[in-house]
Amino acid sequence: MLKLGIIGTNWITQQFIDAAAASGEWQLTSVYSRHAETAQAFADKNHADETFTDLDAFFSQGSFDTVYIASPNSLHFAQAKQAIAYGKHVIVEKPAVANQQEFEQLDAVLKAHPDVLLFEAARQIHEVNFQRVKDQIKKLSLVQGATLTYMKYSSRYDAVLAGEEPNIFSLNFAGGALQDLGVYLAYDAVGWFGMPEEVAYYPTLIRTGVDGKGVAILRYADFTVTLNVGKTSNSFLPSEINGLRDAIVMDNPAELGQVTYQDEDGNEHAIGAQPDDNPMLAEARDFAAVINDPSSHQAEYLAWRQLSRNVNKLLFNLRQSGHLYFTGETPDTDK
Repeated sequence: MLKLGIIGTNWITQQFIDAAAASGEWQLTSVYSRHAETAQAFADKNHADETFTDLDAFFSQGSFDTVYIASPNSLHFAQAKQAIAYGKHVIVEKPAVANQQEFEQLDAVLKAHPDVLLFEAARQIHEVNFQRVKDQIKKLSLVQGATLTYMKYSSRYDAVLAGEEPNIFSLNFAGGALQDLGVYLAYDAVGWFGMPEEVAYYPTLIRTGVDGKGVAILRYADFTVTLNVGKTSNSFLPSEINGLRDAIVMDNPAELGQVTYQDEDGNEHAIGAQPDDNPMLAEARDFAAVINDPSSHQAEYLAWRQLSRNVNKLLFNLRQSGHLYFTGETPDTDK
């Protein structure tokens, strides 16, 4: 059984730990938090053996072979780089990095540690319904575009309205709607249609300087994909991929709970499977399979890495288009 360490003790970490346990492939052994009480409480709840408040000690002394990183976005790069240097496999929550410069640096560290694997935890690409949509797209006689919407009011926006600056709404922590929720839509677009030829992002900025919501336009050779993303309001609109007289309709392009094909006569056909109770179960299984037998799963791993590279490039180019720069970035940051 693979031994797992975690950085971050929030709700998404708990969801991944539950998925890892349900897969039967992982055992949580080590918990890192800046606060000893927080680390111990999470360890006690999840039956972990050890806790750390020092990252160097965590990586050098922790009894784990893979680390799951769910810290604020701006910390992902440095923590993943440190983990690789210590010879630990890395599962890092999306977005793994803020720009291509950071992505290339992680690639360089990986080359120096060829036995280490790095995964970006883009959970929906591992789920059955993501592939069902991709397969149905191939059956369309013509693709005329898509509109993908993921707008979900964040409870942390209440703090912004109260004058605070939570990490997810801070330029200091690489926050904002595009980085947090837009990454799901970016994975959909690139995974289903490839890289666009041109992009534009029209953000709605909030007091802290990040995008509270926004609209992205991705131009392909023969069609356009529109991404509607937001953390300051809710949307209940379905998403769709348009054929000629038919369409693929999704209740939510990030969750992919219900996926249907609407034929040219208006008939609805269910093409999706029943999702797992825990949406992170599929990725927990996939990551374990690659770590346990990398030679047999090299093609999948390399495909995920290339998709991750393209998605991060797309997100960065969209931010450049919208003149959104995180703390320490400039317009000259490598694309």
